Amino acid sequence: MDNPNVNRIGQRQLSDVVERMVPPGLHFYYPDGDGPAFWQRVRESKAYATDVAEIKAEGEHLLGQAVPELTYALFSLFAKQGSRLEYERVYFERRRRLNTFALLGLLEPEREDYVEELLNAVWAICSELTWCLPAHVGERRPVADTIDLFSAETGFTLAELTLLLGDRLPKMLKAHILELVHRRLLLPFLEKGPYEWEEAEHNWAAVCAGSIGAASLLLLQEEREQDLLIRILEKTERSMACYLKGFGEDGGCLEGLGYWNYGFGYFVYYADLLFKRTQGELDWFSLEKVEAIAGFQQKCFLGGNAVVNFSDSFPHEQVQLGLSRYLAGRYDSVQSPPSALRADYRKDHCSRWAPALRNLMWREQAGDVPDWPPRDYMLEDAGWLISRTVSSAGIFGFAAKGGHNDEPHNHLDLGQFMLAGDGEFYLSDLGCGEYTKGYFSAGRYVYDCNGAQGHSVPIVNGCLQAAGRQRKASVVEQAITGQEARLTIELAAAYECPSLQSLRRTWRWHKHELPCLELKDVFVLTDRPDALLERFVTLIRPEQAEDDEGQLLLDRGTLALKLAYDRELLRLEVTERIWRNHDGEDEVWYTLDFHVLRPERHVELDFIFQFVRR
Repeated sequence: MDNPNVNRIGQRQLSDVVERMVPPGLHFYYPDGDGPAFWQRVRESKAYATDVAEIKAEGEHLLGQAVPELTYALFSLFAKQGSRLEYERVYFERRRRLNTFALLGLLEPEREDYVEELLNAVWAICSELTWCLPAHVGERRPVADTIDLFSAETGFTLAELTLLLGDRLPKMLKAHILELVHRRLLLPFLEKGPYEWEEAEHNWAAVCAGSIGAASLLLLQEEREQDLLIRILEKTERSMACYLKGFGEDGGCLEGLGYWNYGFGYFVYYADLLFKRTQGELDWFSLEKVEAIAGFQQKCFLGGNAVVNFSDSFPHEQVQLGLSRYLAGRYDSVQSPPSALRADYRKDHCSRWAPALRNLMWREQAGDVPDWPPRDYMLEDAGWLISRTVSSAGIFGFAAKGGHNDEPHNHLDLGQFMLAGDGEFYLSDLGCGEYTKGYFSAGRYVYDCNGAQGHSVPIVNGCLQAAGRQRKASVVEQAITGQEARLTIELAAAYECPSLQSLRRTWRWHKHELPCLELKDVFVLTDRPDALLERFVTLIRPEQAEDDEGQLLLDRGTLALKLAYDRELLRLEVTERIWRNHDGEDEVWYTLDFHVLRPERHVELDFIFQFVRR
């Protein structure tokens, strides 16, 4: 991915651009430069009433509570037992306190108790031994030289607060923040690298480099600091280009919508500050690929807050309204999301400052829309087909994927698909499990949410899908019309099964009043297999349809999905299973296993999934 900024001005001219930079100021955040007027409008406007109520409720909850302590005992748990949640809950609680009292201090500067809590929160975070999480601190480099996602975010947060809070932040604390950001981020970035994430083609490059670049744009404005700023921007710009390499021209985020919000969000936060300080001379937003990536979110919603959640993603998401409206304001092709999908201030378990602030700051960049329109998308590079269908019977969604088995946050899921109706899933993707040491190790695919065993894909002669870039799906045919969306992929390369010559999976999604999906799998093997199995994944306990013994029912009350199959060819086995979700909680899920009764070298299997009203 070429860097448009370097291409246009030339690398040697970066110093000239830096010399012409305007200093950072409140006008970057407030269009009229009047911060008090903006916060008064937020306090008084109905458009912000829910946001303000959530922030105030969180403030009242936290007010007077002691800042939780980050102990060595908590830090050491990851090394001892591989668990992350114990330390991270406290770590993120401290950032929630900082965010909450910073926003309340801006909203109600006359409240001395808010200011006191804010200064205590800043002091506590400045006193942490490291801003990194234990899972990201290894033996390859000293803790003091380690930069991870959250240390970079913390530095960006504190840098931004020094500007927004102004004289309300004591000079001693300002000086301490500046010294810490230099010592923990800016200087290691230049002198202790290269870091693995600098050339990453996923969210780490955008978040780490973007946060460091943003912090430098906010803190470095003196003439004597120009050389330091130039060196940081040179490295940051290279990392931004690497990040964009992880996307195809279709703009699809293989990490999923949650990581789009995260990685692309921090890309935008940095690019916005760069654009403003250079008065538009350095402009990432002029790139067509960036516009394509900006449109990814609107493609992912399948009705309500149900979203396409391939990879380590959640099945239900809200939108960061600030980021979304900023992008809709920049690009005609990007749709502003419905306000009903706005993320609750308290929802982000990582308590990130940058999106929380911009959900207020950027709210007015674009208007509101009632809902996402019906639409079909074929993401050619990602190998995804997505269809959102709207009728008088409701909103229905279907998504299927090809791709390869070495994607960021990879799952062994070629041929995976999902079905949603009225904002609920009937055929599911488990999505994102609890992040532990083992989750990102060689045993990653033992976890059901990651391995092929936890996806709606065939098991061929006892063989599951294998990992690797060469384990890929090839698109054979695709077609989208007003009445139907169709996709055929070849899946044989996904399996380490020597006798498997071909496995073609075809989906035909009929966009009726109550939609219907036809699935056809064609197996071709050189030898007669011992076993062939079709597996489908759901969170709903299945039941036999009353009107037909050859149909299975996935019932959610007023809406259900009927699954029709040939009982002469297949034997059904339903198994209740348990998996551990991202929050460390156990959840029930079900596998619907259809065993081929008479496996042969050539087998064709057909299934029909029909939505019905109850």
